[in-house]
Amino acid sequence: MDSVLALLLNGLNSSALILMAALGMVIICGLMGVINLAHGELIMVGAYTAYCATQLLGLNFAAAMALAFAAAALAGILMEVLVVRRLAGRPAETMLATFGISVLLQQLVNIIFGAQSQYVAIPIKGNFSIGKVVVPYYNIFTVCFVAAVMAGTVLLMKKTKFGRRVRAITQNRDMAECLGIDSARVDTVTFAFGSGLAGLAGALAAPVKSVSPFMGGPYLVNSFMTSVVGGIASFFGTAVGSLMVGESTALLGGVSNDVTANILVFLMIIAVIRFKPEGLFAKERR
Repeated sequence: MDSVLALLLNGLNSSALILMAALGMVIICGLMGVINLAHGELIMVGAYTAYCATQLLGLNFAAAMALAFAAAALAGILMEVLVVRRLAGRPAETMLATFGISVLLQQLVNIIFGAQSQYVAIPIKGNFSIGKVVVPYYNIFTVCFVAAVMAGTVLLMKKTKFGRRVRAITQNRDMAECLGIDSARVDTVTFAFGSGLAGLAGALAAPVKSVSPFMGGPYLVNSFMTSVVGGIASFFGTAVGSLMVGESTALLGGVSNDVTANILVFLMIIAVIRFKPEGLFAKERR
């Protein structure tokens, strides 16, 4: 039972990190309809920003997270203004362009920092025990922080004027523009916010994962999987999807190994998509 509890708690922490990474994907892909293949590299930008802020500049972790959000948001603004906006309505070209940006960011960081992995000190040290299971305080902070960000994002998109504008543009862009909404500006802010959330995910992952130029790939895959399983535009579905992926990978990895666990999780997701191609909690459209 102690082993099962340890796996469940580790899976909960992994689920929180996956959810943090997938939130930006839901906003950019689900609400804006842009498939951003550089999403993993935005997470990597956030992780390296946290590394520079804490290890090189000596700032605390709270400042590092704020800087990671700002750096990834700035990268998102440049990406949206210079590339995504010019390819509006052409999804294939957008995917190809964002893939090129991902390779460019990987090689740029590789040139600046090198291919070796970097590490960020855990900001909240210590742990407590549940029976024989040891739970780090940082894991608790991660889960609580991601839950707070999730709640704040949902409130922003559901209860604020900005969120109503985003949903109006999502449902009918032409009509929203006729009503005086500056769709280009809303797109830029939305893309920046989704990119900032990706950078925040990188900052949270930096103390528990190695920071490297190629760390974004697994997070991109997990973000897509959780978004597709839960429903590409559903925040609740994404939360459920991240919990399914994180806990399943942790439990199956404890029983067998990580490779087998990933294969089984992929098969589970394929089965879900086979019977629910729009996701478990897809929104109905008229």
